[in-house]
Amino acid sequence: ESLGMTSKEMSDVFAEWNKGELDSFLIEITRDILAYEQDGKPLVENILDKAGQKGTGKWTAIDALNLGMPLTLIGESVFARCISALKDDRVVASKSLKFDGNPKYEGDRAEFIEHIR
Repeated sequence: ESLGMTSKEMSDVFAEWNKGELDSFLIEITRDILAYEQDGKPLVENILDKAGQKGTGKWTAIDALNLGMPLTLIGESVFARCISALKDDRVVASKSLKFDGNPKYEGDRAEFIEHIR
C-alpha cells in the first residue's frame, strides 16, 4: 500500500525479476499468485492474514537447537506464524495502538523497487 501498487503491478515486477539473476521458483510462484484473479478480483486481497501450522517448522527448529545449529530463518518464520494465528488478539491490540494509516512513499518508486531487488 505504501508504494500504491496494485497486485498486477507487483506481479509485473516479479515477472521482470524472474528474467534476471533472481530467476527462481519462489519469484515465479509469487508472480503467479499476485496475478491470479477470482471473480475478477486479485485473490491475494481476499486471503485472511492468519496462518496455521502443521508443526514441521517447530520440529525443525527444535532439532536444530538440540544439535546446536543456528536456524534463525525457520525459527523466525515459526514465530511469525504464531503471531499470525492470534488474529483476534491482533485486532484488539490494533484498537489500543495508534496508527495514522499507511504512510505513502514519496520517493522514486522505480528506484525503490530496484533497491529491493
